Amino acid sequence: MSMDKASADCPYPGCFFCVMKEGNPSKRRASILKFFRELPSQDDDGQVLPISGLWNTAMAHPNDPEFIELGIFECMSALIWKGLKNRRWLSHDQNIYIPYYAAHIIGSYTMNMEEFADRAVRAGIIPPLVELLRGRLTWVEQRVAVRALGHLATYASTFPAVASHGEILELSIQLAMSSLEIVYSHFYQYVDRRLSYHCDLLTRGMGGVEMESRKAEEWASQLQCWSLQLINCFAFKPEFLPTICKPEFLAKLPGMWGGLVNENSPAGIGLLRTICHHKLGRGPVAACPGIIEALCNIARSSDDWQYMAIDCLLWLLQDPSTCHKVIEKAVPALVDLAEISSLGDHKKLGDSIVNVLQECIESQGTGRTQINSHVKEEVEELLNSKQRLKWEKNMPKEDLHIKQAAALVVKLEGNSLFSSGNISGAAAKYSEALALCPMRSKKERVVLYSNRAQCHLLLQQPLAAIGDATRALCLHNHVNRHAKSLWRRAQAYDMLGLAKESLLDAILFINECSQSNDPDLSLRQNKVPDYAERLVKKQMRAAWLFREAAIKHGGVQCEGDAGDMCGQETDDSEWETASESEIGNEERDEIGDDICGWENEVERKDKYKKASLKEIKHGYNVQLNEENV
Repeated sequence: MSMDKASADCPYPGCFFCVMKEGNPSKRRASILKFFRELPSQDDDGQVLPISGLWNTAMAHPNDPEFIELGIFECMSALIWKGLKNRRWLSHDQNIYIPYYAAHIIGSYTMNMEEFADRAVRAGIIPPLVELLRGRLTWVEQRVAVRALGHLATYASTFPAVASHGEILELSIQLAMSSLEIVYSHFYQYVDRRLSYHCDLLTRGMGGVEMESRKAEEWASQLQCWSLQLINCFAFKPEFLPTICKPEFLAKLPGMWGGLVNENSPAGIGLLRTICHHKLGRGPVAACPGIIEALCNIARSSDDWQYMAIDCLLWLLQDPSTCHKVIEKAVPALVDLAEISSLGDHKKLGDSIVNVLQECIESQGTGRTQINSHVKEEVEELLNSKQRLKWEKNMPKEDLHIKQAAALVVKLEGNSLFSSGNISGAAAKYSEALALCPMRSKKERVVLYSNRAQCHLLLQQPLAAIGDATRALCLHNHVNRHAKSLWRRAQAYDMLGLAKESLLDAILFINECSQSNDPDLSLRQNKVPDYAERLVKKQMRAAWLFREAAIKHGGVQCEGDAGDMCGQETDDSEWETASESEIGNEERDEIGDDICGWENEVERKDKYKKASLKEIKHGYNVQLNEENV
């Protein structure tokens, strides 16, 4: 590199690292400025070293303005162009890494600071990033390009510059739909054809095909989720909604959940929420029945983004132009959720649900909506229960105790019928007990709903089981934390083939078991029931990030499942119901009253290795370790 000589023991005299050690601030700044100006025109070996150093600095100190002021954006832009136009240079030494690092550096320095983003746009970084987004190099560079463009699109001052390149939105939509297939077919599927520099980037020295595969899943998820985040920036502007709201794309959105390898991204449901927030977006969403069904499933699920699906359904019901299209599917789901109080930072969700459902009933008389009798009965029953709660507030405590005692007697009758095998009779008794049980007796109502959900499971009525388990989870003191209801709903989702929803509930159930103070569980070497491990293993295969791509391209063996093709049914798919001693995190008086499970007699065929819950949540394994669950 054409810089002043520095340390005599440096393998690259005058290199960037020597410059950074310069003690004189003004001389150091002048040298860095010169370095950024000259680097793109240099063809010396070893250029990737300072770029990787800059990459580490950008990740560690993304808000430091020093390099921004000295021209790092101009330098990175020029390097990307050089890689795109000069393939001889790109293939020399380790220069193949440079466009990736350059785009990553741009993304890191623009993710927090709007003034840095302004400087980046003025430096001309958008055109070379668009070329990477087009796929001029590989999917790895597309990943960091869409990340950087997504950061630029989040700021009011720089969004117009991004939007002025009309193809960015179209490219992002195509990338969101095809990203998993691209990574699968260009990297995951063919071990012997993997580009070596991709393998090195993914493992960063850790090595091994298994590590590469795991990282590929994580990066593929990021590629899709960052594409969705960029599209989301456009979705806030009504003029872009017609481009976004194409049926083919909307239909795929609910399935773009990022997998458990990208649990911090709202992914497809986040974009759907933005679309539904605007009237122009609600019409196309309501016209896709599959989306409404998916929204109902997400609204009932234990997903971190549950509230987003609830918001979508409420907005669709409040809009006269979409209400009649979604009401039959949306109302039953929302009725199940009406007892929810708060969900994280989102307060009084249940009250909002009740108010919207009441408006739906009242609008029936105006001719705006037509509600079938069954849906109308469900809403009226909910409204009556709210009225009943008001009446009970004025009742003498003695009368409430009498009602609660009567409900207990009926529940015990239901337990007896269940134990004798009369499942339908038991369900009827639990319904009768719910009618008697005071509305404020939430703990008792949780048990009754959960018991009735168990009956629905055994009667092969998964939808009813999901509804009751959801009501129990909403009423529970810690929302979505009632272990038995989580397990029962996981089984019901499994019966319907809803792998993602079943997996999320099964993982939360396992978490509750692992944290239990139940002495029966504490005595066991592993608190996690074997049947839960088996269900998680089955659903991990079914919800595998690359499953659809694998099916399309002929299938591939899943990690850790030697001999089994991904998605293939095995004997491990038998579903079971938790017994009393296997439930965990229940209060002792509740355990004494709650019904016992219906144990499956199939013996477990394999002893699975143990791994941490963290590994499960990253999609890498499906077993558990007692010490660090």
